[in-house]
Amino acid sequence: MAMPAKFLTASLLLSLLLLHFSEADHDPVNSNLAASSPPKKIDCGSACKARCQLSSRPRLCKRACGSCCSRCSCVPPGTAGNYEACPCYASLTTHGGRRKCP
Repeated sequence: MAMPAKFLTASLLLSLLLLHFSEADHDPVNSNLAASSPPKKIDCGSACKARCQLSSRPRLCKRACGSCCSRCSCVPPGTAGNYEACPCYASLTTHGGRRKCP
């Protein structure tokens, strides 16, 4: 009875070890690809102009949008909402905890 239990334990440990090494092989490749490709730049001026075209305070909107765009390199589509398209843009907040980006 001890022999099958030892075999089962050894095979389980071996499979976990192989799984660990196979995952370790994939991580450096992904991190090297992410590190080697620079973040794409967008034209923040035109993106924020489109985003703020219906704002009641366009100068304030463009200033806040430009600040957010320069940090995140993205602006959500449309004139309002659509924050899921740019999570970084949506996550920026003021000191009061309100959304910074229009």
